[in-house]
Amino acid sequence: MSLRGSFSGLFKSQSELDLTEGSIPKSLFYLSFPIVITNLLQVGYNLADTFWLGRYSTESLAAISLGFPLVYLFISAGLGLTVAGSVLVAQHTGADQSDQAEYAASQTVSFTLLAGAILGALGFMFVGDLLQVFGAEPAVLALAIDYMEVIGLGLPFMFGFIVFIALMRGSGDTVTPMLVMLGTVVLNVAIDPLLIFGVGPVPEMGVEGAAIATVFARGSAMVVGLLIMFRGSRGIQINARQMVPDPSYSRKLLRIGIPASIENTGRAISVNAVLLIVTLFSTSVVAAFGVGVRIFSMIFMPAIAIDRGVETMTGQNIGAGREDRVVATNRFAAKTSFLILSALGVITFVFAPDIIRLFDDSPAVVAEGTTFLRWIAPTFGFVGVLRAYSGGFRGSGKTLTAAAIAVLLFGLLRLPIAYVASQNVIPTDIWFLGGKTPVGIWFAFAVSGIVAAIVAASWFEIGKWRGVDLTQRVGDSPVEGTSETDKTGEDTTPEETGSGEQDPGTTTSDI
Repeated sequence: MSLRGSFSGLFKSQSELDLTEGSIPKSLFYLSFPIVITNLLQVGYNLADTFWLGRYSTESLAAISLGFPLVYLFISAGLGLTVAGSVLVAQHTGADQSDQAEYAASQTVSFTLLAGAILGALGFMFVGDLLQVFGAEPAVLALAIDYMEVIGLGLPFMFGFIVFIALMRGSGDTVTPMLVMLGTVVLNVAIDPLLIFGVGPVPEMGVEGAAIATVFARGSAMVVGLLIMFRGSRGIQINARQMVPDPSYSRKLLRIGIPASIENTGRAISVNAVLLIVTLFSTSVVAAFGVGVRIFSMIFMPAIAIDRGVETMTGQNIGAGREDRVVATNRFAAKTSFLILSALGVITFVFAPDIIRLFDDSPAVVAEGTTFLRWIAPTFGFVGVLRAYSGGFRGSGKTLTAAAIAVLLFGLLRLPIAYVASQNVIPTDIWFLGGKTPVGIWFAFAVSGIVAAIVAASWFEIGKWRGVDLTQRVGDSPVEGTSETDKTGEDTTPEETGSGEQDPGTTTSDI
């Protein structure tokens, strides 16, 4: 029995799922559960680095804590292209337009790999200057630069695997990326300690070894993913002749993708900006912050998986003209995500010290990390609500709406509150925290998450996700990738329809 076959009772393949009909809970579960596993495995890359480097030295752990937000920034800057590709594939799949879906996927792969190469080169050249902004201790800064230079060179490989996951998800196949991820995580976990500590002829490389292990494993995943898409036996297919960059189609990807990049980059910039405030405190606070952020990335996996599942289901149902299912899917996802993350929040609050000790058992880091987790844990459910509705906005083509909410959360709320509350800007007698304390930073995380969730839910309920269908015509102007023959069922090649000028993906109603 094959590995895929052995999971048949728990996972459903793309051919077994119809996201536009039947039970919404069942469809969302079978779509999202493999994403949970995939994302948990993906976090395994970072957790493996954190685990082994925490035992290598506290400075090494602080170094990747310093570098991790920058990695997230680089990836987020190009992630919008993969979101655009996923949404286009989902809507074309829902509309039963397989040719247009394949063309969208092929173009997305080309532009994403190009973006990865450009960002990787820039990252390698300027990573030192970027990290110096944080003002970390010299020993930590030097190690962080070593780590990030390797990651920068490997960025195209990371982008290649990310786009594979996104396009397969848009087509409704989340099982295949999960299985590919499983193999590459095993590879990473196996070689991580060998390169960090050195074994036999392999020299001790510390943080550089951790970075090399991550890049090598993700590069392997990219190769496997591209081979699967070229074969077209699972999910979506890409074609070499359709991968020649089409400037007109790139404009469509950018119109949808740039707001998605702003959303993700806003998150990354926020983490980097908050890190500037964190570095005003001791190295133990910096290390605790890094450990806490990684723990959050694991705990929030169910919410992110539901987010991505909602994105795909929303896209396919809009393509199929099923707005009723869009509403029902988003509401169900928000409630489910709230309950799951609230339960995880209770567990995190109770066992916070034990969780921190898994990564760093120094008393100062445990104390600061425990405080961090216990401030945020009660608000986990609101993060789940935010992620569910954000997925709905992106799947409907309203990527600018999702971006605007992210900017509200990370720029206009979290950052100023973190600075004011932690640096004693407000006099002690009227501010309940009092004095300069990192607790003010943790407080900012909690408040901003609650407010953003309320805004996202309200915005969805007043119907601001409606009005965008990337497979249909708006007025008398054809949307890119679609022609009149598409809607009559006649065969239309992507080359004939993939380069229109108008795209309603970012309209004034997004604002």
